[in-house]
Amino acid sequence: MIKRLFRRVAGKAFSRPTPSVGTKNASTREQWLETTLSGLPAGWRLLDAGAGECQFRKFCQHLQYVSQDFSQYTGAGDNAGLQTGVWDTSRIDIVCDISDIPEPDQSFDAILCTEVLEHLPEPVLALKEFSRLLRPGGRLILTAPFSSLTHFSPYHFATGFNRYFYLHHLPRLGFSDVVIEENGNFFEFVAQELHRVNECATRYAGQRLNGREERAVNVLLAALDRFSASDTGSKELLNFDLQVTAIRQPDPLSGAHVQDR
Repeated sequence: MIKRLFRRVAGKAFSRPTPSVGTKNASTREQWLETTLSGLPAGWRLLDAGAGECQFRKFCQHLQYVSQDFSQYTGAGDNAGLQTGVWDTSRIDIVCDISDIPEPDQSFDAILCTEVLEHLPEPVLALKEFSRLLRPGGRLILTAPFSSLTHFSPYHFATGFNRYFYLHHLPRLGFSDVVIEENGNFFEFVAQELHRVNECATRYAGQRLNGREERAVNVLLAALDRFSASDTGSKELLNFDLQVTAIRQPDPLSGAHVQDR
């Protein structure tokens, strides 16, 4: 009798909705992009580098929007890791290598590059090209994962970048006022991967969590939600991605070209 009562109470306790901790990676990034892009002056000419399906064009209605992509990914890739299934780049304005864009020096007021650097075999070359294309005072807006699963393969060359990558490369390429914000923290990242367990178990192990295991995951998610609410800096260990802005400075003497290109 006591055991049956305990099971009934426990069942009610574990029937609570799955905690949402770890599910706001994309929505937080999109909100940041909307705020940042809407703050650019009307009429600025903006390059969306590696634009893919141009999903952030909707935040650029007040700008002269130009999209660029190499347009070779179709959604299937090599069928490994995470793929989109379909991928439509038919609206791209400039189809080319991101490190060799056929536009004049200083021809853009702003450059947007979001979740692209991990898909480049030599991401620093892209940053150099952005420096060439931005006018002095122009603004660079970019995001890239701190840590990521394999996706869009075979076009996936880095699992992520931390703040020291940007703090090292951007100033030497002519950028100042570098502002870096972390999206998420250690606890949120771990929670995100817990939410993926059933999907990965089905795909790679041919199994799923049973009821007891799912309840255990919910207990862990509740704990991670509590830890995240009290977090004091675990984002330095792990986060979803970094959100970066920087200002293109004039080069000494010439005021035009990047010195270490």
